[in-house]
Amino acid sequence: MAVAETIYHDVLILGSGIAGLRAAVEIKRKYGEKVNVGIISKVHLMRSHSVSAEGGTAAVLYPEEGDSFALHAWDTVKGADFLADQDVVWNFVKLMPTEILLLDHWGMPWSRRPDGKIAQRPFGGHSFPRATFAADKTGFYEMQTLYNKLLEYDGWERYDEWFITNIVVEDGAFRGVYAINLREGKLYLFKAKAAIIAMGGGGRLYHFTTYAHTVTGDAYAVAWRAGIPLKDIEFVQFHPTGLIPSGILISEGARGEGGYLINNKGERFMARYAPQKMELAPRDVVSRAMMTEIMEGRGFKHEESGLEYVLLDLRHLGEEKINERLPAIREIAIRYAGVDPVEEPIPVRPVAHYTMGGIRTDTFYKVLDVEGKWIRGLFAAGEAACASLHGANRLGTNSTAECLVSGRITGLLAAEYALKVSENDVKGPEPERTKKEEDWVWGFLKRESGIPSYEIRDNTRTIMGKYFYVFRDGDGMATGLAKIKEYRKLFREKVYVEDKERIYNTDLVAALETANILDVALAVASAALNRTESRGAHYRFDYPKRDDENWLKHTIITRYAEDDVSITYEPVRITTWLPIERKY
Repeated sequence: MAVAETIYHDVLILGSGIAGLRAAVEIKRKYGEKVNVGIISKVHLMRSHSVSAEGGTAAVLYPEEGDSFALHAWDTVKGADFLADQDVVWNFVKLMPTEILLLDHWGMPWSRRPDGKIAQRPFGGHSFPRATFAADKTGFYEMQTLYNKLLEYDGWERYDEWFITNIVVEDGAFRGVYAINLREGKLYLFKAKAAIIAMGGGGRLYHFTTYAHTVTGDAYAVAWRAGIPLKDIEFVQFHPTGLIPSGILISEGARGEGGYLINNKGERFMARYAPQKMELAPRDVVSRAMMTEIMEGRGFKHEESGLEYVLLDLRHLGEEKINERLPAIREIAIRYAGVDPVEEPIPVRPVAHYTMGGIRTDTFYKVLDVEGKWIRGLFAAGEAACASLHGANRLGTNSTAECLVSGRITGLLAAEYALKVSENDVKGPEPERTKKEEDWVWGFLKRESGIPSYEIRDNTRTIMGKYFYVFRDGDGMATGLAKIKEYRKLFREKVYVEDKERIYNTDLVAALETANILDVALAVASAALNRTESRGAHYRFDYPKRDDENWLKHTIITRYAEDDVSITYEPVRITTWLPIERKY
């Protein structure tokens, strides 16, 4: 079947989470109907995974009370284990307070202090309580606020339940996006002057994850297949508190409000690992402490799933505070674990939660090619992007904050670029490229027998969880990488889509998602095996020390053949602070 038609917009936004919506709002509030915008979403717009963000959004709101840009920047750089680019960090912390106040003016229901000012609470790795929050449903309310703001404007269109299969880069410029309209079962080509990739992270590379089932690394995979490098992709964050057995996020806000982590001896064991910060040490530190407790026999075991865990105790906070500050956490614990945190502790263990790395960009979220040159017209925002704000370990509440800042920056720059380019100058991909895309997408329906994509996806996730979790080692990662390459070969030769219809073919979508997972798994595994040190979320038993002499640099990984990658490195940009030992 030929491509049904070509759809044109001045600016395309790929993804409808906080970053994508913030970009759309920025374009509209600055340029109105001068710039026509299309928003392509894999799901219904308000079901993007950003709605699941719970704990808060970081910003310096009260310098008169002791906070400062320098303190937020230092906390971020130290939390990143000094792999963050410090110019990016400074930019970020200075822009964030305005974002909080803009959302406030647009109707965001921020939680308040008794004096009526916007409330903030402590969060891991932050030396000041700067997590701005709306109870424990911050992401949901941010999404709602941004969407409501966007509805004030004309000149934009949403494409809900369209699956992006690939993007096209030719001659150093963005050329287009291919996407399936799931309701029609047709493949379309989108052309635009500029595009912003805001398609989220890759949490579903793992079985035990906080992420929605739709978060399958699509942003990284479509960029990688287009020849765009990924940066620092080996750094996957494991949030300390995933609910047993589902993996649903138990917000760090629970510890920010005073929750304790305890082992099977009833000890607050964080005293052994981070005596100053305790439960509010950075996430990589807390996750390693929890897994050490479990590995040394001081954990518990869930009978049905076999997962080992420790306990998060909120009982001392009291029912009134839990209901006011952590209502969703109480509801989640009761509904999905049969535990009322008012009466008993919550079973938790480290869970795949965030990708620090992503699509290589510059300081202002322009997508860069292998040579470090801007791919004209192309930007990335939110978790999809790696401007190197988070380095080797992200601090809690800096993620939704980066979504806002990067959405604002990319929206403004994409609109400015689009206004300089004539529609007549917008080139689409060559016809042969479109034919190749059709053959790839619909080719999945031609095989009459084989292995379901679900089986390959399940096996890949098992490997990722076994060899690329909180603790890693060279032998295990080499084994894991070899298995991933086996599954990639199996996928190419044997994957089978049983449903041959084209309308709402979720079996086909699952196969395309599995292709994306396999691409990202190859990148993560290759980059992790190559980095022979421990830094932030990447901890190796065989190289347990941070090695600044050899590894104070970013991984740049590019795909150049089916299962082969090219890995180069670039230095970390240090403007203010030299690395020191991290102690909490």
